[in-house]
Amino acid sequence: MTRPVFRFAPSPNGRLHLGHAYSALLNQDIAARFGGRFLLRIEDIDLTRCRPEFEQAIYEDLAWLGLTWEEPVRRQSEHFEDYRAAADKLRAMGLLYPCFCSRKAILEAVAQNEAASGKPWPRDPDGAPLYPRHCRACAPEDAQERIAAGEDHAWRLDMQAALSLAPGPHLYRRFDGEGREEQVAAHPERWGDAIIVRKETPTSYHLSVVVDDALQGVTHVVRGQDLEAATDLHILLRRLLGLPTPLYHHHGLVEDPAGDKLAKSRGSQSLAELREQGVSAEAIRARLGFRA
Repeated sequence: MTRPVFRFAPSPNGRLHLGHAYSALLNQDIAARFGGRFLLRIEDIDLTRCRPEFEQAIYEDLAWLGLTWEEPVRRQSEHFEDYRAAADKLRAMGLLYPCFCSRKAILEAVAQNEAASGKPWPRDPDGAPLYPRHCRACAPEDAQERIAAGEDHAWRLDMQAALSLAPGPHLYRRFDGEGREEQVAAHPERWGDAIIVRKETPTSYHLSVVVDDALQGVTHVVRGQDLEAATDLHILLRRLLGLPTPLYHHHGLVEDPAGDKLAKSRGSQSLAELREQGVSAEAIRARLGFRA
């Protein structure tokens, strides 16, 4: 019988905080209870924000918490060719198109549409306005000329074409961490024409995580509730690429005293800062509900 495979996949763009500790400990805890494997993956596709010292700090923080993981650790920046191959497959299926629009141009277009219609423009689950599909109307030869001229561009998923090729219902299995499962419906259409390949790197979070999970044989994805909506898009990408779908568990988030989720961008207290204050790893584990 194949052992289940779990993974913790942080980005080295800052120091880990209690929220990361909870997710990592939960993954290892469930893996141990299920007799599974525990992997660590470094999601460093953002070459402008990810730094070697933060990656080294991840290893140090997790080891301090008492976690162990299989070697070698997969570093996404070393596997861009895997993501290019997946994007090429989607492109060959006619599902990706180049987008030359800046974020500012998109916001301006949405504002004009809202002013003209008097109605709010639809948003994705993260609150960003859905892309108005301006570049979808660009003639292929014109788009190729712009690309050849070196114009910055991303590649977006043509959601209408994708759903036509892979119509719903889009279903996946959710588990509660104890072995009980239920079937859940995904709704990828609410993401609109999402970016699959970013302007500055040959992939995106959505594409790379789907490819990595398949290549690493991940069977159980345990991550925070803030990524639950992204699962809808991931389910569609897996189906389009012919990749297996793991089970999913989206755990609650660790919050600060104000009730906001912890985040690097918000300057949440890091594990390193807690360690410097004399807080022990055992105390952290107990605080998060895990045994020493």
